[in-house]
Amino acid sequence: MLASDNQRLFNNAVIRVQHLHQLAAKMINDFEDSLLPEERRQLSKIFPLSFCNSDYIEAPTGKDETQKSSMLKLLRISFRLIESWEFPSQTLSGTVSNSLTVGNPNQITEKLADLKMGISVLIKGCLDGQPNMDDNDSLPLPFEDFYLTMGENNLRESFRLLACFKKDMHKVETYLRVANCRRSLDSNCTL
Repeated sequence: MLASDNQRLFNNAVIRVQHLHQLAAKMINDFEDSLLPEERRQLSKIFPLSFCNSDYIEAPTGKDETQKSSMLKLLRISFRLIESWEFPSQTLSGTVSNSLTVGNPNQITEKLADLKMGISVLIKGCLDGQPNMDDNDSLPLPFEDFYLTMGENNLRESFRLLACFKKDMHKVETYLRVANCRRSLDSNCTL
């Protein structure tokens, strides 16, 4: 892969995940705006105590660890995070389309699939013909149907789903930005 093609692919991946992160932020804001004040107070207490499906995916836990991670590791984690939303995005689209207006309900699922494909190409480019020795790629995703078991009308679960999606898209955006920065030797890649 040419360096210019690789750069364009990285730029596209960053733009796509930024869009997904912004969409997630808008969806959660719209969701919160549609709630009654009492419902909003109850939900504000829930998310910090709950966990997300992706919490089981091994990932850097802070800025220092992210900075120390290799470009390939950040790409692989980003891939796993995006992959972890393949099935839940169908529920997310249903939750969103039932309570909010975001256009095409499949928009999120399609954007995630495009992003996953782009990250996969970037990973292959990083490997540059070397065999993929990452054991985690073959592991099943934890609780891959976890979000699908939630009731669509359950306010708390809908909020949790949106909050987790926003959190994960923020992580992927951060990891892709750092990985992209690592590619250019003259850049300062601080978070």
